[in-house]
Amino acid sequence: MLRPAVLATASAWVLMPQASLAQTSGQGGAQSLPPVTIAAPEQRRRAPAPAPRRAQSQAQTVNSKPQLARNIGVVETPRGSVQGYVARRSSSGTKTNTPIMETPQAVSVIGADQIRDQKPNKLDEVLRYTAGVRAGTFGADTRNDWWLIRGFKSDDVGLFLDGMQLFYTSYASWKLQPSNMERVEVLRGPSAVLYGGSSPSGIVNVISKMPRAEPICYIETGVNNFGNAYLGFDVGGPVATSPANGKLFYRVVGQVQNGGTQVNFTPDNNYFIAPSFTWKPDADTSFTVLASASKQDTRGINFLPYQGTVTNAPFGKIPTSFFAGDPNVDRFAREQEMLGYQFERNLTDDLTFRQNARFAHIDLTYRGFVGNGWDNINAATLGRYNWYAKNTANQADLDNQLEYGFDTGPVKHTMLFGVDLKGYQIDDYQAFNFGTLPPINVFNPTYGLDIPLAGAPFRNFLLTQKQAGTYVQDQMKLGNFTLVLSGRNDWVETSQAARGTGATMAQRDDSRFSGRAGLIYNFDNGIAPFVSYATSYNPIIGLNAQNRLFLPETGRQAEIGVKVAPNEFDGYFTAAVFDLKRQNVATTDPSNALLQNQTGEVTSRGIELEAVANATRELKLIGAFTTYHLFTSRDLDRSLIGKTPTNTPEMLISGWADYTFKDGPLEGFGFGGGVRYVGSSWADTANTLEVPAVVLGDLALHYEWQNWRTALNVINLTDKIYVASCASASSCFYGDRRRVTASVSYKW
Repeated sequence: MLRPAVLATASAWVLMPQASLAQTSGQGGAQSLPPVTIAAPEQRRRAPAPAPRRAQSQAQTVNSKPQLARNIGVVETPRGSVQGYVARRSSSGTKTNTPIMETPQAVSVIGADQIRDQKPNKLDEVLRYTAGVRAGTFGADTRNDWWLIRGFKSDDVGLFLDGMQLFYTSYASWKLQPSNMERVEVLRGPSAVLYGGSSPSGIVNVISKMPRAEPICYIETGVNNFGNAYLGFDVGGPVATSPANGKLFYRVVGQVQNGGTQVNFTPDNNYFIAPSFTWKPDADTSFTVLASASKQDTRGINFLPYQGTVTNAPFGKIPTSFFAGDPNVDRFAREQEMLGYQFERNLTDDLTFRQNARFAHIDLTYRGFVGNGWDNINAATLGRYNWYAKNTANQADLDNQLEYGFDTGPVKHTMLFGVDLKGYQIDDYQAFNFGTLPPINVFNPTYGLDIPLAGAPFRNFLLTQKQAGTYVQDQMKLGNFTLVLSGRNDWVETSQAARGTGATMAQRDDSRFSGRAGLIYNFDNGIAPFVSYATSYNPIIGLNAQNRLFLPETGRQAEIGVKVAPNEFDGYFTAAVFDLKRQNVATTDPSNALLQNQTGEVTSRGIELEAVANATRELKLIGAFTTYHLFTSRDLDRSLIGKTPTNTPEMLISGWADYTFKDGPLEGFGFGGGVRYVGSSWADTANTLEVPAVVLGDLALHYEWQNWRTALNVINLTDKIYVASCASASSCFYGDRRRVTASVSYKW
């Protein structure tokens, strides 16, 4: 009885007309504390109770040890700012306010200070120094953010904003702006038990900048060596209200970016604004509304052949500035809007209710001439095909949570009950023609063509998915032990309909249970070994190379590790060993890079090491080491068994340090730098075409004086020309050339 009701609700949620839905839906995340930090604690308006259980249980269940001296005066919440580079709490692993040291799963947090110091241009650049993550899979691509977690593609089903998914399929991908990120949390390993359909290798949860009690007025501008300039602002604070009306806070973050890139005729123009406000009618209630709108204008990425990029062609290598399309035709335009809310109410000292919601809309047009291997390698002419995609998608999420704290004898419990609904629909139109375009010379290109597409599209469907899930979790604390048990069941309906008539062409119903068990022990000296086992279920929406609905993806992982946070040291270290299996993995069809099929099973076994520290007042450090063996463990094509999928390096090493003088004649001056090693990968499924490993260096110089800050950031310091990856022998992608960004900001 539950399934029809919840799926019907999910159906109404996603298919409701956008104009009316936007009034009530929104974006949200999970946290057990209000998103706004008040300067002084508020007295609750209801009658005080002796020895409130909630205050006791929160102090005891989320942190058994007294706060160290370094934390005095600092109150961190999972939605708030990170002190330096070291975060101590996260909600991504449990949907509750839990110390990272008491979470039996590998979690990384990138805070606003690290984002500022490294000056990333987009989300995948934020992740470059994170253990277990291969960021920027497709190199200097301005269209999308790309990353692998533990060897698996996760940007399509593993992107979350404020605790709720931003799923995409086909080309309807979402774009989030680093200027509006308070923190970015990477949860490695299966997370479906709390979030429903998601990547079994992990998720990236972006936490938005939220309204706060302290006034903020900030403006920044900058430009890079490709002539790409930007102007951004961040303003907000309290709104004057009478005491009877509670407290109201607002914030508006925006940015305008315009200019070129390392590839000819390929701009990277972004326009973004995100207003939000928080209303706190009393000490127990918080209601936050978040909205955003953005637009991007750029052009498609170059698909280049292995010979001529990784290895020399008879003429040498293709210039990195070469544009394979036609500026008269090529276009990649994305418009997206989001509206949502986060509501939290402390019903009693032990019981809290949260409801988070978001509606998101995207309209994307992708048109271009795409490289398709050599036409004549001796004449340096590249073949191309004619391509067009038009995607319009709506996604709605609603997450209801009830958190209850209680004791059973010596065991302290934090129970979480949840029901969430997801709805997604995409209008997917794709068309291409082979053999209708003349080749293009990579050294002397001729532009000015406009050859229309002919014939019927190869995809012209409405794809809809409605998902409902119910979950329960118990965080049990006995002495220094913390045991986390979680379980969830999902009910999913997926359908494919013809765009012209609306007639259903294919449909499938699925239901599956996901579970997780994790145990961690916190020694008094700061050492915390942990072990966990989790299963996941991901009902993929989309079509395979035969235009049939994808089968649901499943996964399972065993993980063992240790976290170390030495006493009187502001930092922590994490080591983890994992065995992850992902079944029904969607991979690129080797005969056509536009299409995907599902292989039987891919296994990833590896080791991750990560260190994060505010070593001194002046010095902040990050280090990460990842190595894994990724291979196809089951497939109908037995020749693929034991082979590593393309695009996937099996070793990643990185380190970053930033030093700022706090005293003396150089007070305010700082410098930083990092080194990134990306291991070799394969350009073909037979593992005969190797893409070499690369070592890249980054640099930062900055100076703060009064309210001013100037900075110079350089990525790929030595201007190394390299191939980031190859999806096939005809689909290789150059990495970022040296990019120098000068910026100046002022706050008051």
